[in-house]
Formats: sequence, C-alpha cells, structure tokens
Amino acid sequence: MFAPLSPDDWTAVLLSLKIALVAVCASLIPGIALAYVLAKKEFWGKTLLDGFVHLPLVLPPVVTGYFLLLEFGRRGPLGMLLLQAFDFTFAFRWTGAALASAIMGFPLMVRAMRLSFEAVDPKLEAAASSLGANPFLRFLLVSLPLALPGVISGAILSFAKALGEFGATITFVSNIPGETRTIASAIYTNLQTPDGDASAMRLTLVAIVISMAALIASEFLQRRSLAKRARA
Repeated sequence: MFAPLSPDDWTAVLLSLKIALVAVCASLIPGIALAYVLAKKEFWGKTLLDGFVHLPLVLPPVVTGYFLLLEFGRRGPLGMLLLQAFDFTFAFRWTGAALASAIMGFPLMVRAMRLSFEAVDPKLEAAASSLGANPFLRFLLVSLPLALPGVISGAILSFAKALGEFGATITFVSNIPGETRTIASAIYTNLQTPDGDASAMRLTLVAIVISMAALIASEFLQRRSLAKRARA
C-alpha cells in the first residue's frame, strides 16, 4: 500500500494537476465578472442566471459530460466549428477534461466570490465614485482588492473540485492513459483490474492530501478575510 507510485500513477497525478490548474485559470476572469454582476447588479432574469450557474452542482455529472459531448464532440455544432476553423477539438483530449472540470468547479468559484463581493461596503464604492472613479476603476481599485480573499478562496475550491472530477470527464473525454486518465479515473481503472487495490489506495491518499491542502488554504483565507473586516 505504501510503495512508491508507479510511472502511470505519477502521470495521472501530474495530468490531474495540469487539468485542474488550466480549468481554474480559464474560468477565473469569467467567474470574477459573473460573481460581481450577481452580487452588485439587479436585472431581469438574475435568479434564472444564478440558477443556470449553479446547475452543474445539482445535475448528475454524467449529464453535464453528455451535454458537452453533444455540443463539443466532433459531430456537435461547436465541435465541428472548432475542428473546421482551427483544426482543434476538445473531445477525447486533456483540454476537454479541463473544460469539463472548469464547468463543474465554476459554481463553487462563483459562489465564494459572490459572497465576498457582497460583503464589500457599498459606502467605499460610493466614495470612489464621488472622487471621479468610473465603474471599471471602482471595481479594479476598490471592490476587487477588498474581495480578493474570497476570489482566491473560490479559485482554490474550484481547483479542488476540478482535481476530483470524474463523471463529466469520463463521459466527455473517456479514460485514455496519458491523455485523459486523471487521478479519479485511474483509481476507477485500478479497482477494475486484479491486484489494483494497492495502487488505487495510494492514489486515493494522494488525492486526499491535495484536496485537504486546498480546502485548508481556502478556510484559512476566509478566516483571515473575516478577521480583517472585524478590525476595520
């Protein structure tokens, strides 16, 4: 059980980290923008938009993966467009796994960021406006710095979710060794093979350690943010 990870296991771990990191980076700016809009703006359809953002949390992950396959597969409308225009496809590639992971982690990211933006004192934003700051500068110089701990926390939560994503990923990009086999799919594969329990346990422990580190970092940042606001 405590033997070193095999080369295939290391490949799965490093690929998972790569996919999770790309997923977070790709969704960070849209997540910040959407969280700010949901926190600070009132408009028709806001509840519907909020429900759509959180839909991946309540849908079975396989449904999300199937939808991605329908849309971004080689025969899907968006998939065919990307393939013909840029000779690029998400299906059965690690980039597709990153896309699926980003979608599954997006609700957690937006929720954490939204709560942080909602906690920003509107009086500070109003003061910035009275000094001549336009909406973009007000966001960049006041709202974003004050909400930064929540932004970082949301990114970490999304990373942890992306790291453990299985259902949507395996449905959309399958389980290809070295290309789309992440920690979760490697554990599943090992459990289906004779004498694979030890390898599955090692990967499980690695996943627990990485995920716990991410969650502890997120909790630390949240507590630090609350302490700063209490002293302000």
